[in-house]
Amino acid sequence: MGIDSTHRRFSWKGALARHSSALIFLFLFACFSLLSGRFLRIGNVVNILEQSSLLAVVAIGITFPIITGGIDLSVGSLVALCGALAAGLVTGHAVPVPLAIAMVLALGALLGGINGFIIVAGRFQPFVVTLATMAITRGATLVYTQGRPISGIPASFTFLGDRVAGVPVSLLILLIILILFQGLLRFTPFGAHLYALGGNEETARLAGISVHWIKIGAYSISGGMAALGGIILTARLWSAQPQAAVGLELQTIAAAVLGGVSLAGGSGGLAGTLLGALLMGTLANGLNLLGISSYLQQVIIGAIFIAAVMLDLWTKEMHGESSQGALS
Repeated sequence: MGIDSTHRRFSWKGALARHSSALIFLFLFACFSLLSGRFLRIGNVVNILEQSSLLAVVAIGITFPIITGGIDLSVGSLVALCGALAAGLVTGHAVPVPLAIAMVLALGALLGGINGFIIVAGRFQPFVVTLATMAITRGATLVYTQGRPISGIPASFTFLGDRVAGVPVSLLILLIILILFQGLLRFTPFGAHLYALGGNEETARLAGISVHWIKIGAYSISGGMAALGGIILTARLWSAQPQAAVGLELQTIAAAVLGGVSLAGGSGGLAGTLLGALLMGTLANGLNLLGISSYLQQVIIGAIFIAAVMLDLWTKEMHGESSQGALS
């Protein structure tokens, strides 16, 4: 009797840990529905999806280095830099929009790959390397834009920030990205090696996995998705802002961790990251509707980041390191 009771208590704790982000999302949804009459309007729900899609795109990218046991603090600055470069190419140099987008995506992946290369070649901590590149790319953005917005972007570019039949184009892009990278993560050797590397790097190396190239690939994906986020943000704003996406790196990390991606590496999935991004988007939207100041919202986001880390520790305590993602 005592053994069965103990087992049931543990099972309830485990279930709560696995589905904590879904429960938090439902709680927030219910609270904002009661506190604001505008929250459940169709237009506002679409706004939440649109706001969350940008965060989700970048968060999906950052999930890959986190699974390896690393981190990428440069994504926010890279969003700003790539958004500014895309705007500059199509306005100042008359580069065709498809070519400009391809160039910026390639640059983002390259810069992400450079992050990964420095980390593996110098055996540096990812935190230190990406913190440095965060400062470098933010400074490069300010130099390139001279601290001023870039406007006059053509409609063929801003289309990426528009809606088709009421559906945000960015949401459609997100769904495509999610399907592609979910397949990469779950059904390819790269995905399996990624989890193996995050679980135990030395064991992965002894198993013949090219851990260096896996890491570089993970950071390249993170950089490429940050570049895509910059393109979407610039299209949505109809301009490139040099101070865009400040603090986005914390939001994306929080979204991934809330979705079950372990900061220790080796576990997590994109479905959870998507839910975490939706949770963050819902929170931001609800706070705006309630008239909460942007300064106080920064405090709340910081508190959520701490809570996400504590949740990660609690989840590992409940399940160890065997889970392959809380919601994946």
